[in-house]
Amino acid sequence: MFTLVRSRVRAAALALSAVAALAFGTTATTGAAAAPAPAPAPAPVKEGPTSVAYVEVNNNSMLNVGKYTLANGGGNVFDVAVIFAANINYDPGTKTGSLYFNENVQRVLDNAATEIRPLQQKGIKVVLSVLGNHQGAGFANFPSQQTASAFAAQLSDTVAKYGLDGIDFDDEYAEYGNNGTGQPNDSSFVYLVTALRANMPDKIISLYNIGPSATRLSYGGVDVSSKFDYAWNPYYGSWQVPGIALPKSKLSPAAVEIGRTSQSTAADLARRTVSEGYGVYLTYNLDGADRSADVSAFTRELYGSDAVYTP
Repeated sequence: MFTLVRSRVRAAALALSAVAALAFGTTATTGAAAAPAPAPAPAPVKEGPTSVAYVEVNNNSMLNVGKYTLANGGGNVFDVAVIFAANINYDPGTKTGSLYFNENVQRVLDNAATEIRPLQQKGIKVVLSVLGNHQGAGFANFPSQQTASAFAAQLSDTVAKYGLDGIDFDDEYAEYGNNGTGQPNDSSFVYLVTALRANMPDKIISLYNIGPSATRLSYGGVDVSSKFDYAWNPYYGSWQVPGIALPKSKLSPAAVEIGRTSQSTAADLARRTVSEGYGVYLTYNLDGADRSADVSAFTRELYGSDAVYTP
């Protein structure tokens, strides 16, 4: 049996109060010029589910994702690397959400040539996760379609500016109602995702399946489920099929926290992923230690191979 564990350990910098965040934070700007991402080198063929690795960049390097390959064939263990995390902050001027990068996320983005491009050159997609920040601003309470579309423009401009491969939505810690903000409504996330997909038709949009936004995917006859490339279970060490109308190939019912989810559980979840025909396997909190034993526990089931760690 599995115990549902919400163990997303975050550094104190990610849980800044509104005052502290606004005091020393960096607010993303729109209208950025596009930065072309390099063409990836041909990666060795790997058959099996897409593997995703979230990295807490307050504590760890994105480059860790590229240090794992398969002993059989040499393919990348991980296919998608997620920068965790930017924030949606409350902007007192516009009275709505604005994209914010703490100093660690900003460092990764500013050093894309050494933090992001090496992964992309190996064929690994790099996606930016966006998370609430305790200020009342969230993906589900934009006051109008225009403000939702304006936030979508901030996201797509960031993807273009830093040569990223997409955006991941994580509707946690918004604390709807703070700063006089509204409670979640049915239209906001539909407007946001619709505008973002229009802005970046060929980029990844993924859903960490939690929070008010995850249950508000349809409004006014528009269902945005099909606009997502992936959706995954947010509860580490467990199996839970995301409640979104996507094919199995785009879903991860399995979720593991590397170093905290037991190797036997990680293996069981990987085995079930394959046997039930799902196409994605989610991992969280990849750090700088040699985690090849933990990683091999699921790569054996997903790909029939141990994982090799190369510092």
